[in-house]
Amino acid sequence: MNHSDIIIIGGGPGGYEIATEAARAGRKVTLIEKADLGGTCLNRGCIPTKCLLASASAILSARRAADFGVSIEGITPDYAKAAERMQGVVASLRQGVEGLLKDVEVIRGEASLGTVPFVGLVGDHAPEPEACSLNAENGERTMLPVVRVDGREFTAEQILIATGSAPAILPIPGADLAITSDDLLKLTSLPKSIAIIGGGVIGMEFASILQAFGVEVTVIEYCKEILPPFDKEVAKRLRTTLSRRGVKIIVGAAVSKIEQAAEGLLRLTYAGKKGDESLECETALMAVGRKAVLPEGCAEAGINVNARGFIETDPLMRTSAPGVYAVGDVNGRCMLAHAASAQARVAFGDDVDMEYIPSAVFTSPECAMVGLTEEQCQKEEIEYASAKSMFAGNGKALAMGEGEGFVKVLYSPATRLMLGVHIIGPHASDIAAEATVCLAEGVTVDDVAHTIIHGHPTLSEALMTACAAAK
Repeated sequence: MNHSDIIIIGGGPGGYEIATEAARAGRKVTLIEKADLGGTCLNRGCIPTKCLLASASAILSARRAADFGVSIEGITPDYAKAAERMQGVVASLRQGVEGLLKDVEVIRGEASLGTVPFVGLVGDHAPEPEACSLNAENGERTMLPVVRVDGREFTAEQILIATGSAPAILPIPGADLAITSDDLLKLTSLPKSIAIIGGGVIGMEFASILQAFGVEVTVIEYCKEILPPFDKEVAKRLRTTLSRRGVKIIVGAAVSKIEQAAEGLLRLTYAGKKGDESLECETALMAVGRKAVLPEGCAEAGINVNARGFIETDPLMRTSAPGVYAVGDVNGRCMLAHAASAQARVAFGDDVDMEYIPSAVFTSPECAMVGLTEEQCQKEEIEYASAKSMFAGNGKALAMGEGEGFVKVLYSPATRLMLGVHIIGPHASDIAAEATVCLAEGVTVDDVAHTIIHGHPTLSEALMTACAAAK
């Protein structure tokens, strides 16, 4: 039996960051990872897509270079080169993660969960009785959660499950003919046409990337609008902007099947406003969300999993099994890398404000949000008002040639406190950082408009201007 203070299953942001902190604090940490360190974020998500979006942005900038007095001829996107650069960035960052874990015992392999009898285990790092299950009859601690890897058994006072998620697949005929985001990121050349099933964050980011590289893109979204969790006005503006660039977006449509068509094409059938319709494309991308990756043995270990397939946790990230926590995508609370990192800190006792978590969509233009949407305010019967500032009136945005979009602030008319901020435009994700601080610290719209000084000319002035418009 191998004993540690902490066992972490999963080497993504929810795992490796807290592993590093715990080891630095002198705790014996064992981290188990079956694939590459860095998790989905580094290897198959955030970082690879941001690399490709940077390449796409360079293409779009080159195409309008003449507007800035620069003559460029013969713009030729080279996806193979962009993919090579992406892999180089990922490899460099992965090496950095490995360096951070120099004081952590890293076990390569697939972990499973279970229990063993607690028989008074001893040693410098033996688990405390509180980490064991109770015998219902006499109240004694009897069963100890255990992690198994390749025939070895590991125990600890705290076990953290941070196993992340994987692409979800629609249960439709021909679903196996589509590729996932994982598959797409492995390509070194692109198809001439693609149908993206799903207009959420993943779908819209790939739509923005692929269109810039010259791919004919069609997005099919089941909901009435793309980016369902986002402000509807932001989503509509993004849909309009990408449509002008040539992305075909179909909303309120459910894909019912995928089948082979002539000349190596795929045919997608979907129920639209006019009944069943179809389209043909070279490749179909399944971008309908993600599902939890559960370690085997959750039931044996006494860990409850909800009907949606996510591990149930309380606000402190505790599962139903004593001493076992779950953070990140696997618990389904907020499927963002920075949320996973924050949840891990909560699990280990840090006081983290989990109320305001910024979200961003790295399309061109970017979208970002933090706090409540208008739809949420209406549903929860929260009195609110809104104020807006257009980037078309922001000096820095116009100087950059990025006058598309706006900043919208929702606030309480009674208290003047900010309730939510919604942005579409240049560096929206960066501006959202200030908005997050404002919401978390209870800053009023009047504070932002009249008390806090913003540099000029900067994009952040758009937030100040929006707050100044609050009546």
